[in-house]
Amino acid sequence: MLSAGGDPWSSARLCRVCPGITGVTGAGVMLMSGDIPSGSLCATDEVSYLIENLQYTLGEGPCVDAFQQDRVVAEPDLAHPATVRWVAFTPPALRAGVRAVFGFPLRVGTVRLGALNLYRARLGPLTDDQHADALVVADVAARWVLGAQAGAPSGTVAEELETGADFHYAVHNAAGMVSVQEEISVTEALIRLRAFAFSADRLIADVARDVVTGRLRLG
Repeated sequence: MLSAGGDPWSSARLCRVCPGITGVTGAGVMLMSGDIPSGSLCATDEVSYLIENLQYTLGEGPCVDAFQQDRVVAEPDLAHPATVRWVAFTPPALRAGVRAVFGFPLRVGTVRLGALNLYRARLGPLTDDQHADALVVADVAARWVLGAQAGAPSGTVAEELETGADFHYAVHNAAGMVSVQEEISVTEALIRLRAFAFSADRLIADVARDVVTGRLRLG
């Protein structure tokens, strides 16, 4: 299923083959820069997309940890974890039907690009074979992303990566606006956007649209 034959590689195809290979319910790929999620490259279903949006909004979750810690992060029983670590992420993920989540870092050598997110609608760990298969998928995804971006002009995102992706441009625009309005760094502005979204129980993308259109001003 990961051979070069068949349809040309795309982010949608990367996500589409993941559940069948790894034995999960859904999958997504989140790209990250520094410690900040850049957005969702692809997601197999609405729940996967919600998982990635929650992590982008809250700055916590399996993909965030997998990227920052550069290791596989597994929670086979999200409702009753051995260690509580995602206080904000867990409740809405459970309400969406997620019972187990797994994050696999995307990296090529020392270059870290993001994380592969897998979820199950039933609890339980991945088998050794499924874990190994997920590592292969993460490696293929990382190399494809790096190869696609290598051909893009400096300062732009490759067209292959843009197709079907959600890089939250409205959020970046809103962070820039808040940065100017409050005379703070863009990173601090993004933190404020996240804090407001969390306190209002809204996705950061919705808050960002209100900021960009002038319906909301932080500060």
